[in-house]
Amino acid sequence: MAAETSVSVAILAGGRSRRMGRDKTALLLRGKPLLQHVVDSAASLQLPIQIITNTPDNHAYLGLPMHTDVFPGSGSIGGLYTALHYTTSDYVLCLACDSPYLQPALLRYLIALRHDYDAVVPYVRARRHPLVAVYSKRCLPVIHERIERGELRITTMLNELHTRFVEENDVRRYDPGLKSFFNANTPEEFARIAALSR
Repeated sequence: MAAETSVSVAILAGGRSRRMGRDKTALLLRGKPLLQHVVDSAASLQLPIQIITNTPDNHAYLGLPMHTDVFPGSGSIGGLYTALHYTTSDYVLCLACDSPYLQPALLRYLIALRHDYDAVVPYVRARRHPLVAVYSKRCLPVIHERIERGELRITTMLNELHTRFVEENDVRRYDPGLKSFFNANTPEEFARIAALSR
């Protein structure tokens, strides 16, 4: 049996929300900021949570530890690096700030699969989903090297890691409607997400 390893949660909230046109973390859904929905889902896991953000004052109301990017301007991969850099855990569950319907049962399942892998990533609708995924601190050197080279796509970096891809059929056992993968990058996507909550 694999030795027990510690896990924490990192929510990446450092993006510029260019496609949304304003700070999407503050958009209200059912009376709560979008980011608060993600925090609430993560909190149900009863694990330490950190927020990776370049605007910590905007999220002070959460009362959670916050860190700014170690490599500013490097996008999600920089946020992932920052999360792994600051965590004291062996693994980090990495979540996007704009996914309000994360299913805790799925998150627990991904965490349970972490042993012996560098990353555990859902493969849903023929796509890799690196921001509903678990990463080991062992990934830090690979991520650092890719940032130094300007190769900023997490999805291609996964080929360099010992990655467990979780097939859609397995994901649906814990999230039948695949709601964990609904996110809001544009006003249109947010409108669709908001309609689901009515």
